[in-house]
Amino acid sequence: MPEKQGYFFTSESVTEGHPDKLCDIVSDSILDAVLKQDSKARVACETFASPGLIVVGGEITTTAKINTKEVIRNAIKKIGYDRPEFGFDYRHCAISDVINAQSPDIAQGVDTGGAGDQGLMIGFSCRETPELMPLPIMLAHKLAIKLTDVRKKNILPYLGPDGKTQVTVEYVDWKPKRVDTIVLSTQHTPDILDKTGNHITEKSKKEIREKIIDSALSKFIDKKTKIYINPTGKFVIGGPEGDTGLTGRKIIVDTYGGRAAHGGGAFSGKDSTKVDRSACYMARHIAKNIVAAGFADHCTVQLAYAIGVAEPVSVMIDTHLSGKVPGHILEPAVRKIFPLTPKGITQYLDLRKPIFTKTAAYGHFGRNDKDFTWEKLNKVEELKKAVNK
Repeated sequence: MPEKQGYFFTSESVTEGHPDKLCDIVSDSILDAVLKQDSKARVACETFASPGLIVVGGEITTTAKINTKEVIRNAIKKIGYDRPEFGFDYRHCAISDVINAQSPDIAQGVDTGGAGDQGLMIGFSCRETPELMPLPIMLAHKLAIKLTDVRKKNILPYLGPDGKTQVTVEYVDWKPKRVDTIVLSTQHTPDILDKTGNHITEKSKKEIREKIIDSALSKFIDKKTKIYINPTGKFVIGGPEGDTGLTGRKIIVDTYGGRAAHGGGAFSGKDSTKVDRSACYMARHIAKNIVAAGFADHCTVQLAYAIGVAEPVSVMIDTHLSGKVPGHILEPAVRKIFPLTPKGITQYLDLRKPIFTKTAAYGHFGRNDKDFTWEKLNKVEELKKAVNK
């Protein structure tokens, strides 16, 4: 018999208090505030965070009148930066607003229904989880969500908003077998440090292990699983005080944890005329429906666009040697069933509503939310009919 093929794969997630995620949330909060008043707005908002400072820039063309600074402060408050001891405070941080209008050179192509930029967009799906997502990224998100939940419910009052998680899964014959390693790093107050002042106490580690890691991932942990909690020793300085933040710097966390390619740009702060967001959502929707239809165990969909041109310049479907239906049959079926122009995607996925702030942390895919329309499995039967003709 041939030797079994084994490997280890790792994905990470971050909490909403991570400086890059804070910036994603601020950018999407501004997008949502604009869309609440003007569903036809063009928004491309970028955020930069450093100690005591938030800078927002980009291009917004809209009839909406919003209090940008109020939107930003409310977003930061909701994240949990409301105590000076965490190094960043929504009340006192300085805010610089350097947002401009969209370039008329770009607008003339978008106004006619064309894509807001060129680029290649990737969607992916697989059978590893009920959400049809890779297991490592789903477990990393689950751990990050639990960390935030325990903090916000004040179950462990010493936890701070900034945090990172990482999960390594062992695969055998291309299928997940067990969780090999778990890493959790969480910001905290100084009062849980030991006498050296360089490490959190064993008591605190035990509490974090029980309340967060075991609670979230107990059924995936075995006797060989290695667990690291704040492996540097301490994590008092976090958020923008510890590291600068920037919109769009966690694109692998946002998508498939490195399991699939990533094309185009980042998502947060962009309205649906920007195909590097909307077309990635559609590509995920297509890939998920293909896998759910039983046509493949793994599926990557690539859509490519030219700026100002409505229809994609290419559509590629790769089933990674797991396909039951060849790509030359799937591609025309996909083109027929799914709208692929920016306008068609926007209408089909209902992307003109203010739904985007909640996408900014813990992944844009694999989540059960009625507004995450790209996660629906509503085209499975139609695909089956088209393919079986």
